[in-house]
Amino acid sequence: MTQQTPKGKTDFCTMCRQNTGYTLKKQSINKIIKGVEYSFKITVAVCNECGGEMGVPGLIDRNIREIDEQYRAYEGIVSIADIDRIMKIYKIGKAPLSLALGFGEITITRYLAGQIPSKEYSDILRRALSSPSYMKEKLWQNKDKIAQTAYHKAMEAAVRLDDLFSVSDTMLQIISYIFERLEEVTPLMLQKLLYFVQGVSCALYKEPLLSEDCQAWVHGPVYPQVYDMFRDFKFNPIEDARFAILEGMEDALDEKKRRVVDLVVDTFGEYGGKRLEKITHEEKPWKIARKGYSDGIRSNEIILKENIAAYYIKINQKYDFSQKEGIQRYINDALRLHV
Repeated sequence: MTQQTPKGKTDFCTMCRQNTGYTLKKQSINKIIKGVEYSFKITVAVCNECGGEMGVPGLIDRNIREIDEQYRAYEGIVSIADIDRIMKIYKIGKAPLSLALGFGEITITRYLAGQIPSKEYSDILRRALSSPSYMKEKLWQNKDKIAQTAYHKAMEAAVRLDDLFSVSDTMLQIISYIFERLEEVTPLMLQKLLYFVQGVSCALYKEPLLSEDCQAWVHGPVYPQVYDMFRDFKFNPIEDARFAILEGMEDALDEKKRRVVDLVVDTFGEYGGKRLEKITHEEKPWKIARKGYSDGIRSNEIILKENIAAYYIKINQKYDFSQKEGIQRYINDALRLHV
């Protein structure tokens, strides 16, 4: 049972007949909805003095929200938060979204107010959230029902998001996990972390984690498709509602992949993009691919996966990349070499 004692919080206990502190706990209850019995976890306030339940302000509303979320999860029904995400991702309002998806004009307004969608409409909303190509199709089908300004804004967002899905699911899952783990990520930093994910995977498991090839650009290894996704941010942190579509994708990562990303984020992720770039400039895979190119000369030469694997398998024998301490020693040595 989850317990949480709110600091300094007290309320009137009808059993003790005085103000007392209380602890919030999770409690299981069963409810029958449309003839089906469900088990829900709700929050109760328990008096710290007598152990009786207390009626704390706001708790009823909280439990209504919790039951609603759990019921939707049981039935696979889209959540209010997910509908909000669709609107932010596609830069579209309530009425235009309703019409774009083939609903009545005020349907989304009702859903945001708490009405539970039918399974059919919920599935349409879920698909719009997970598939930009599906959203493009719905927008095109219903373009005559929507104001042109709203249509063009939403279609532009859908087209750009569709490009986002040009990479593998694993790439998207890893990017999503990096976004979740780190508060601030620039495009340059992201590129280098993806490269180090590839390297650490080779070090530990003797195989690359990503199917995509990176190229030996002037500023280090770059995955061109990922560059195109985030090029608008230049050297700034990646912040945009469009990328809310990635939220939750990291849940599909298995334990092995998650371990690799954790090791990279907890070590290389402590450095900015320029420092990470310096490390890659000391590594053989990038140097081999850049052979024959002077400093500052552009190149699209692929950094071969076998070269990344060979290099990282070798340095793993010296540093032991299965431990954060080993990776940190490698980083320190690489940065000293660059000075």
